[in-house]
Amino acid sequence: MADSGKTFETAAKRWEGVGPYYAMFPIRFADAVIKKHTATGDTVIDPFAGRGTAVFSATGLGRLGFGIEISPVGWVYAMAKLGPAPQEQVDQRMRDIIEGSRGYAEQARSLPKFFTLCFSPSVRRFLLAAREELDWRRSACDRTLMAILLVYLHGKHGQALSNQMRQTKAMSPHYAVRWWEKNGTRPPAVDVAEFLRSRIHWRYAKGVIRANGSRVFLGDSTALLTHLARHLREHKVPKAKLLLTSPPYFGVTDYYYDQWLRLWLLGFQTDAYVTRGPYQGRFTHADRYKSLLNKVFHQASKVVADDAVIYVRTSKDPFTRKATLDAVLSAFPRKCLTERFRPFRKPTQTHLFGDKTPKSGEVDLVLIPTSKRK
Repeated sequence: MADSGKTFETAAKRWEGVGPYYAMFPIRFADAVIKKHTATGDTVIDPFAGRGTAVFSATGLGRLGFGIEISPVGWVYAMAKLGPAPQEQVDQRMRDIIEGSRGYAEQARSLPKFFTLCFSPSVRRFLLAAREELDWRRSACDRTLMAILLVYLHGKHGQALSNQMRQTKAMSPHYAVRWWEKNGTRPPAVDVAEFLRSRIHWRYAKGVIRANGSRVFLGDSTALLTHLARHLREHKVPKAKLLLTSPPYFGVTDYYYDQWLRLWLLGFQTDAYVTRGPYQGRFTHADRYKSLLNKVFHQASKVVADDAVIYVRTSKDPFTRKATLDAVLSAFPRKCLTERFRPFRKPTQTHLFGDKTPKSGEVDLVLIPTSKRK
């Protein structure tokens, strides 16, 4: 993980970017924090794991990483990076799905207008087969192929399976249809086998990072942190020396709506306007949001060592910052707090989606045991 440049000459560099996801923190940031506050063999946890950046960084640096992620999209990315199946298995599985996709012609024709304008007929058939047949929850091979599919499901014309669309966020079906019709763009005639084969081979070209015990659990941290504590005990894993996380910022994004098309590929509803999952309100309802943070950090305090460092990146937005600060101070009252302000040095992702108002940046809340304070 030492290569901090923009090249892709190591396995870590090839896999760390799987996949596009909203509001992830940079791998360089995770690497620096983990190197500073832990040693080889230590345990690192992230209860808001996202696409698993902190866990992946910890693993590549010779630590054990554990995370919890509520979004299936982020979880598929995280677990595929930590445990990719052998390349030849993924290649064969792709060929099997392509072969089986012939049976989905009628279903492909009956999809809503958005899909017919977004994907060519052969791509629609393939995606329907993948949606139905890939067991991404249980099979490492199917999960790896699904993760690669999710990366290239939508994006710039010619660089993804879709008609012109943003890669990080799926636009609403009505907006996309109007834009495509106004601009006269059509879905690309993609050779699915060649398109995916070249990208699979590129991803594996420098090898893989082996998890060696690291993992991310799929679900709600308020319920699964107890399971994580039991997992650490049963596997004789030491409590974490570092909690490194970035909770969702209040009112910034809807992690289900923004990923609706990738969630569709994972088996969720076709309608982008259906609220998926009972947890989404916690990111927009003030009391639920504060309750979420308090529950997670208090439960996380049971899986970190007494001399652990707590490192939380949050927004400088007054409400988000105060809610996060109150939660971590309540959960870890015997640690010394340092706040490090991180102004945004370039436009944020919300700028790309039309919100061009000035953003206040982020702040790192660092809680260090008194014994470690210099």
